Amino acid sequence: MKKSAAATLVVIVVALLVFSMSVYTVDQRKAAIKFQLGEVIAVQTDPGLYFMAPILQNVRLYDTRIQTLDSKDAERFLTSENKNVLVDSFVKWRVTDVRQYYVSVRGDSIAAEARISQTVNDALRAEFAKRTVHDVVSGERETIMTTVADKVDKDVKNIGVEVVDVRLKRVDLVPEISSDVFRRMESERKRVANELRSTGSAEGEKIKADADRQKQIIVAEAYRDAQRIKGEGDALAARIYSEAFGKNPEFYSFYRSLEAYRASLRSKSDVMVLEPSSDFFKYLKNPSRGK
Repeated sequence: MKKSAAATLVVIVVALLVFSMSVYTVDQRKAAIKFQLGEVIAVQTDPGLYFMAPILQNVRLYDTRIQTLDSKDAERFLTSENKNVLVDSFVKWRVTDVRQYYVSVRGDSIAAEARISQTVNDALRAEFAKRTVHDVVSGERETIMTTVADKVDKDVKNIGVEVVDVRLKRVDLVPEISSDVFRRMESERKRVANELRSTGSAEGEKIKADADRQKQIIVAEAYRDAQRIKGEGDALAARIYSEAFGKNPEFYSFYRSLEAYRASLRSKSDVMVLEPSSDFFKYLKNPSRGK
């Protein structure tokens, strides 16, 4: 009985071991290739439980999720202006045809990434050679990424891989070109500043000249009006004097003589040298003449 029970236990253990070696699972993130004596006999891409014959058959699983290939160092590319730029990029890719992937690169992700990296490098080099520095830095950056992604995807389909996206993380000028660009930018800014200063100076001189012209016009018009008013006043005064003289010439003469006395003898220190018989003193000698 004991030998029978032991034999049964051994059979059960062997059966469980054979069963565990015969069963494998494929989840939604992976695909499987079944080999028989080294030859591919089946490809399982649907998730589920699968069986195989132990020893005769074996299975290899491959990740079908999107993976990232990031460039380790920035690459130098030449633009249409024969100027070098530093480009840092990354690629999103995944396995779509597991059988072709195994046949082409033996299922080696390192070999697949080397092929993708070389293809991306060649495509970027060709696209950058068609464009100027301004285009690759900002003007047509999105177009470059789309074009390169399409080219690379068509090429790597031959190894069972799909390129989902190609992105340019950084596009910089090399140091020697950067200094030249900065100098040109500085010169351009100085030129614009000088133009603005010249324009401002010219506008200032124009405004100043216009102000001086207006000043001269205003002064001339004021002088003209003052002379006109003065002339009118002198004419009015002369007319009044004439009318007064016409009404009473003797009184007018007497009044004018009094004004002359007042103006001439205003200060005690004033000295006048006149003949005593001068007409200037006629009303002092005979005041009654002014009646």
